[in-house]
Amino acid sequence: MADAATERPLLIPAVSQSQVVYASIVAFLAWMLSVYDFILFGTLLPLIAKDFGWSTAFSTFIATWVGVGTFLVAITVGPMTDYLGRRTALVLTTGGAALSSGLAAFTFNPLYLVIVRALSGFGYSEQAVNTTYLSELYGAKNRGFLYSFVQGGWPIGVLFAAAAAAVLLPFVGWRGVFLIATFPIILITILATKLRESPRFEAAKEVRRLIRLGKAQEAKTFGETHGVDTEKAQHFSYLQLFYADERTHTIFLGLSFLLNWIGIEVLVVLATTVLVSGKHVSIANALLFLIASNALAYIGYLVHGYVGDRIGRRETIAAGWILSGLSFAVMLLFANNNVAVLIAYMVGLFFVIGPYSALFGYIGESYPTRSRGTGAAFINAMGPIGAILGASLFTVLQAAGLSVSAAALFGGALPIFISGLVLLGAHRIPPGQSLEGIAT
Repeated sequence: MADAATERPLLIPAVSQSQVVYASIVAFLAWMLSVYDFILFGTLLPLIAKDFGWSTAFSTFIATWVGVGTFLVAITVGPMTDYLGRRTALVLTTGGAALSSGLAAFTFNPLYLVIVRALSGFGYSEQAVNTTYLSELYGAKNRGFLYSFVQGGWPIGVLFAAAAAAVLLPFVGWRGVFLIATFPIILITILATKLRESPRFEAAKEVRRLIRLGKAQEAKTFGETHGVDTEKAQHFSYLQLFYADERTHTIFLGLSFLLNWIGIEVLVVLATTVLVSGKHVSIANALLFLIASNALAYIGYLVHGYVGDRIGRRETIAAGWILSGLSFAVMLLFANNNVAVLIAYMVGLFFVIGPYSALFGYIGESYPTRSRGTGAAFINAMGPIGAILGASLFTVLQAAGLSVSAAALFGGALPIFISGLVLLGAHRIPPGQSLEGIAT
């Protein structure tokens, strides 16, 4: 005979303010350190190549396959988040980042490196888990602005990776830098185990439990009370993204994200190449430009998060990316001295990176609880694909005879501009709505 407690619908307590604050701090640190791990590979790859005698072309080949592996790992995070839980997914993705760094320290051949660095897809996807989890904890009024503080862990993680490499490399080498990176990430993984699970996930989980017990009517009643569509909740979460009510939104949002990452690969990841070879900025000044621009980008997160709460996140993101594309175009076409290049680049970075706080808030709120994690992870997984396409397009354009600046214009600034226009094809979500008021 079944225990009566297992038959009754679950009573889900509210989350306290202290639990929300703790979750925000842990999510910020987890994201910052996941970025640290993610960026560390690109920073240390030239040194790895030198040790093993790899050519630049072979290093690029390795990085491409790491990108493919990152994508394959990233798409597993969505079902993990929607079926195992937000807290469990945060622990696993952060732990995956630690594993990726730690195992990279023992690299002995290219295949091994590709496999272990593919695990960085967990760390990269930590932001998809964050937006799923925190969207369900924050109130409707300031959801975007609060999340912007967490998403701002990206530029801080980038700067942290650069600083750690500069300080530690002379003493421990690239293997030691990878190994040391695991310790703070492991600490955050442990802290994440103390998080309170999202009540909205607990509600979706309870709906599935009641359905498994054959209590269809109780599941329906419970689902209606907690904003969960019991019929759709029974289907695999990836299928739910392409039902009639979500299909157009998923396609336009995913395509916009992919296009934006094509531009980011060229003008952010390969920024040093563009600035030095395309705009004839010295390597020392290029690095200073990147530090100053990333510092400004953090402010961009806060600004776009705040504005998105007031006028709508889709409009905020689209306007930012359109302005970014124009600013980068001005830099590539007309800026002819260091000051002009710096101003145009900083404005471009402000408007391409800053909207990501609004973007992940938008992704988190635009999918229902039953498939929110999968939606966030799927859209997020378009990033590595965009990065691979961006690097390839940049290379092909130069091979076709275009200058570095022209290749960056057509392979970087133009995709960013178009990404803003494409995003307008996704759903408009008026600001200030509860998650259940947007989709169930």
